[in-house]
Amino acid sequence: MRRIRPAVALAAVALAAAGVVSACSSSGGGNVASSSSDGKVTLTFQSLAFQKPTVAAVQKIVDSWNASHPNIQVNLVQGSWDTVHDKLVTEFEGGTAPDIIHDDAADVSYFSSQGYLADISGDLPSSLKSTVPQGSWDTVTSDGKVYGVPTLLQSYVVFANTDLLAKDHVTVPSGPTMSWDQLESIARQATTGGTYGLGWGLQSPTATMLTLGLNFGGTYFTGSGQNAKVNIGDTENQVPERIHAMAYTDKSLDPSSLAQSGTDVLPTFLAGKDAMIIGGNYVAQQISEQAPKNFHWTVLPPLAGSSADQAADPQVLAVSQASKHIPQATQFLDYFMSASNLAAVAQGDWLIPTSAAARSVIQQDTGGKDGWAETLAGAQYQVPAPFQSATNYSQWKVQTAEPAYQQYLANKISLQQLDSKLVAGWSQAGE
Repeated sequence: MRRIRPAVALAAVALAAAGVVSACSSSGGGNVASSSSDGKVTLTFQSLAFQKPTVAAVQKIVDSWNASHPNIQVNLVQGSWDTVHDKLVTEFEGGTAPDIIHDDAADVSYFSSQGYLADISGDLPSSLKSTVPQGSWDTVTSDGKVYGVPTLLQSYVVFANTDLLAKDHVTVPSGPTMSWDQLESIARQATTGGTYGLGWGLQSPTATMLTLGLNFGGTYFTGSGQNAKVNIGDTENQVPERIHAMAYTDKSLDPSSLAQSGTDVLPTFLAGKDAMIIGGNYVAQQISEQAPKNFHWTVLPPLAGSSADQAADPQVLAVSQASKHIPQATQFLDYFMSASNLAAVAQGDWLIPTSAAARSVIQQDTGGKDGWAETLAGAQYQVPAPFQSATNYSQWKVQTAEPAYQQYLANKISLQQLDSKLVAGWSQAGE
């Protein structure tokens, strides 16, 4: 979820994966919770929130908690999605990891498999367990142990310039879902003159491919943990093949956008050069902030192939195994997950809360306007995906999948060559 794993600590990752590092059994140190002589506890919370409304919402939650819990204080520190994996590897090895960790489910799966994260199942109140659907809990659960609380979900959505679609006599889909065939048809219709029907920032394409692959039943992996294997077939090839065809056969997708990030395509979209763009639903926040006064846009219904399923890779709050105050840290997680708190954070990032109660708050606050109805509707299509339980996924993604997909989307290798690279690269992951 909005994360780029720089390949700057792969050697450390490999050591951890091999079980060389034993810092996960440390009883504390560094940034872990401390206790003063008067019994007060200080917990360190590393947040990855980066959009201004979300940063403010998280700060307000921490301030409110600290005011009402004088004996359990939370110290908020800022982390980055761009470096979180490698930074946590270093912190866990050195015994300096924060007590409360903000990450995504796929990364949490990796760190829990290394023994770095606490099993908080015994400390979770039943009220919290019941407000989040089981499918979300499954993304942070292994062998009956719960290694975090899933907070926010991202779905990939289609943003449309309604004025351009109207100009090209395109009828905006209004059903519960929109088929890929419909997307391709609309993109062709909206490609006129100097305007492309679609722009798609796929500089880091792997998460998108694996997430949307579930639209066609593409699972990519069989097995789990260390026994997981990459499996590429017709269903896994549907999404990359369709994107490639739109760019190089239909010429309805701007091929230059494929080398851009998800937000780099925004200026072109806002300038009316792309009729539609596809990105994480959080992009709506930037659109709402940056769009010209008379720019009219909407979120189209969720994309669907044989289903509208997308991989649920939620943001997660987890607790370090090295923390001396795991129950108190879990208590803060419960506080963070209250409907009003979670709704405020979700609205700041324009993401989907995992809890139905928080989604109801947002629906009431927004009236479903500005794409919120379509965004919230995506919650029903979020399902666990096999890659989340594949131990070496993060390393395979950085070393193999990202460059292979980038080459394919740049029209430099064939689909068969892409498949071969993905399969061969898995055998090297974790070495």
